[in-house]
Amino acid sequence: MPLQKISEFDTDYRNTIEGNDIKGMGVYVQGTDEKIGTVSDAVVDDQGAFRYLIVDLGFWISGKKVLLPVGKSRIDSTADRVYVVGITREQAENLPEYQEHTTLDYDYEERVRRGYRTPSVESSAGVASTVGRTTPSLDPNTYTYAQDADLYDVSEDQTFKLYGERLVANKQRRKTGEVAIGKHVETETVTVAVPVEKERVVIERVTPEDAGKVVSTETANFREGEVAHIELYEEVADVHKEAFLREEVRVQKVVDKETVEVQETVRREELDVKTDGTPIVNKTDRV
Repeated sequence: MPLQKISEFDTDYRNTIEGNDIKGMGVYVQGTDEKIGTVSDAVVDDQGAFRYLIVDLGFWISGKKVLLPVGKSRIDSTADRVYVVGITREQAENLPEYQEHTTLDYDYEERVRRGYRTPSVESSAGVASTVGRTTPSLDPNTYTYAQDADLYDVSEDQTFKLYGERLVANKQRRKTGEVAIGKHVETETVTVAVPVEKERVVIERVTPEDAGKVVSTETANFREGEVAHIELYEEVADVHKEAFLREEVRVQKVVDKETVEVQETVRREELDVKTDGTPIVNKTDRV
């Protein structure tokens, strides 16, 4: 029954287990807040079943990693913790060390199992017995994990988180452009009508009614030269320019409000329950 790290068995394991990742969880003694290490990896069998957690015991034993059978762990995803069941610091010190080059064969596993099994006494038949059960055969050809159910059984209550995604709507202010407002001068030719007056002299020669009447020498004033002088005037257009206020231009910013719809895909984790045989499973609704 070859063993592999979970990432070697399934490179996409995070999606396979609904995005959960046990790596990095703190490891604590059950029922306490005493932290003894951190989960650095997980080990599965050829069927993908979890068999061990690789635990760095840095809080207990600096630099030492060991295999922790899954049956000796209780995972609390809500607290991101793994609780170790029934293990002492003395046991941890006696466990075989795990290193990256360690071969996970039957002999190594058996050394690990012996470190976790309940202390036993030899029976007269040469088979070790523990309280309430018989230790498994040491024959690697017949051994199954079911023979060490307390080390590999994960049927007891464990808590997992199911995550979902939701859309959180926020607003960001961004610049869409700018408007520069200026002035320029345009010219045009304008014609204006100005009424003007001009004076002129009208010389009219008429025959009086008493023409031919004899007048005295004194009356007949014979003379030469200028007898009348008249000045003539005219009006000319006097045009000049003046500036005046034509109109006002008011510039201001107004805010238009509208509602926009944004679509995005969200994910939600749902619980999958797989059964083998005809077990009775009671599921309760969320509270």
